[in-house]
Amino acid sequence: MARDGIFDDRFRTAVERLRVPGMGTEVVAPLLSHLIHLARPRRVLEVGMGYTTPFLAKALAEAEELAAAEAAALVRKTRPYLADGRELDEAWIDSEPALLLPAGYREPYEPRFVAIDDLSDSGSSAPLVTEVLGELGLAERVTVVNSDMRGAVGRLPEEFRPIDFAWVDAWDCLYFFENFWELIDPDGGIVVMHYLMTYPEGEAILDYIAETQRLAPGEFEMLNLLESRKLRQNSMTVLRRTSGSRPRQYSDTGQRPRLGGQVREDALALARSMTEAAGQSPNRTPK
Repeated sequence: MARDGIFDDRFRTAVERLRVPGMGTEVVAPLLSHLIHLARPRRVLEVGMGYTTPFLAKALAEAEELAAAEAAALVRKTRPYLADGRELDEAWIDSEPALLLPAGYREPYEPRFVAIDDLSDSGSSAPLVTEVLGELGLAERVTVVNSDMRGAVGRLPEEFRPIDFAWVDAWDCLYFFENFWELIDPDGGIVVMHYLMTYPEGEAILDYIAETQRLAPGEFEMLNLLESRKLRQNSMTVLRRTSGSRPRQYSDTGQRPRLGGQVREDALALARSMTEAAGQSPNRTPK
């Protein structure tokens, strides 16, 4: 599956049926797609289906395919170092696939995507989403919970914990913040909320979230992004939960990489697991 498939003609033609100009997600949807590729979340939640849904589903499908290809390529470039007893080096880092951390590939990347919507908004394209997903071969990517947000917490799949990435395109973002927050991964889980800037109720929610952040330092980071040319539906608020963040320091001063120890151990474990999964001899390179 080609990266940036969201820009091919077939995809754009299909999703155009879901675009409602007054919803204001024509720029947001591709940005969400790129955030999926950046963060590689394993459990993704959407509240409020519509134009953004196939963008999220497509990005997850692409990321899953890319992750499998990257893991195999990572093993191919690592195996000669392990076989010869050599230490990993700068050439290993920069050769394709470049910059990858073996620990991120020890478990297969098999993301789950759950979307919540009660299909009651007459101005939304949510009722057409399943049909469009089917046309694009993405229907099986999305588990739909037919519910309003307030009745949905208990209806999420039991194994859908913690949530790594949530996109909230619904009026009651405050309810989500107060009732879904504990489901978000404390080690960097991301929540993106739509259209909270430039109107009184939204600004009040932002003030409340900012005050929560002040009273609970270290709980999360916050960023507001404004589409300044728009009258409304014109912002994204990004929250990154940090209360349980694990330290991640891969280099010493001067960006000198730490390639021994855990990195080498993870590279060896990845090579062994993929060899065993493919039923290959340890001396063969995976395809």
